[in-house]
Amino acid sequence: MVIVAALAILAPHVAQAEALLLIEADSGKVLQAENATIPWYPASLSKLMTAYVTLKAVKEGRITLDTLFTVSPTAASQSPSKMGFRPGTQLTVDNALKMMLVKSANDMAVVLAEGVGGSIDGFSAMMNQTAQQLGMTQTSYVNPNGLPADGQITSARDMAILARAIIHDLPEYEYFVHIPSIRYGRRITQNFNKLIGRYPGADGFKTGFICASGYNLIGSATRDGRRLIAVVLGASSGQMRAVRAAQLLNRGFAGNSLSWLQPSLGTVDKLVPVDASPPDLHEEMCGPRHKRPASDEDEEALAGGGASGSGPAGATFFAAGLQPPSTNPAEMLAQPAAPSEPIPVYTGPTKTGAALIAAIAADTEKLPAGPKGKKTRVAAKRPDATAEANPNAKTNPEAKTGAKPEAKSDAKPDINKPGSNNKPDGNKANAVPARHASAKPEATPPAAAGDKPAVKLPAKPRTAVKPGTKPAPKSTSSNAAKPAG
Repeated sequence: MVIVAALAILAPHVAQAEALLLIEADSGKVLQAENATIPWYPASLSKLMTAYVTLKAVKEGRITLDTLFTVSPTAASQSPSKMGFRPGTQLTVDNALKMMLVKSANDMAVVLAEGVGGSIDGFSAMMNQTAQQLGMTQTSYVNPNGLPADGQITSARDMAILARAIIHDLPEYEYFVHIPSIRYGRRITQNFNKLIGRYPGADGFKTGFICASGYNLIGSATRDGRRLIAVVLGASSGQMRAVRAAQLLNRGFAGNSLSWLQPSLGTVDKLVPVDASPPDLHEEMCGPRHKRPASDEDEEALAGGGASGSGPAGATFFAAGLQPPSTNPAEMLAQPAAPSEPIPVYTGPTKTGAALIAAIAADTEKLPAGPKGKKTRVAAKRPDATAEANPNAKTNPEAKTGAKPEAKSDAKPDINKPGSNNKPDGNKANAVPARHASAKPEATPPAAAGDKPAVKLPAKPRTAVKPGTKPAPKSTSSNAAKPAG
């Protein structure tokens, strides 16, 4: 009876806790595990398996990185985040992989799936077969991008196994998982993984988010020849998942002089799976209490970042058995990413030199132009746009230039779609242009433009009295001079 009561008390905490796992990449030795074998919705972490299956096909000679795949109507209809290419557009495996892994483009995942496996179902079968071969016993796939599906399940344990497989089986293609940013035309998109370019030694992997899973991240870093892999599932925000991963990595690299007192956790493949249903975090992540839609590009700033050990974040941190890192991960990850040259991506066959420049120019021409300055200022005055538009526009160049066409109309419905646990890996960068493009803000500028000369408005009636003399030229010049002054 006492045991049953204890389980009843613990169950809710397990359902709402994060899943945390830290392992050594070479040996697979588990350094930290918390809820590591509880089933979880993978969200866009699924794209790592899509990349693995695709790159195995490249390595085995069945396709090449230059092979052209075509965007089908099915691929084009995927929810954001996506590139938004029209059906019939062709692009190489190389470019599709870069777009999928950096921008988390759901349409590119389907392009690769259909190109390699013939169909989504055919490719999903390949993903499941590969998962079984790798020992990912808690994982099943029904699509290549991680969009909402009851059968799309994994665990922190299985994600760590997959990350190790990428490192060990595909070392020549591993660069795909740590590209800092890509440029399509004039759009620049930074990697959603905040560790890249911010955490010392960070060199992989991928983020994911749907309402049911919370914010997920697989991150790796190497120091002094030692590589660690951290898996975080169910974090409360995009910032927090990166902070959690940094805290795990800090602890792993720092070592622990008392580690000999702790029982060995063995290797990742020996962790015992838990037979349970995945926790559904939809209410916490996307419930009515949220003022704005959650997405994979969540930019929520954290007070203290949980590193101080105070408040709920700190409580969860210490409950996981971690120690405060020597540096504050929240502050580190709040900094802009280290400068890097975005890798150009483009449509059509592989190109180099002048042909590549021409292809990039052609893709740029396809993008809608439109002025940005005035609209950005208008959006900044709107309370609901301030948190999303302005910070991203200032700190992340990709946010104001990224993926304009498909933004708002697709992203929002998916986030709060009734009856859906999940939301695709969204792109706030896409949401910004959608706000700017709306007709309503355009109605505001005349009023807003009056804000600056507001002090001089009383002068306007004065000029209006002068027209009694009706010297038309004089009156016009006087009116023009007042607002300008």
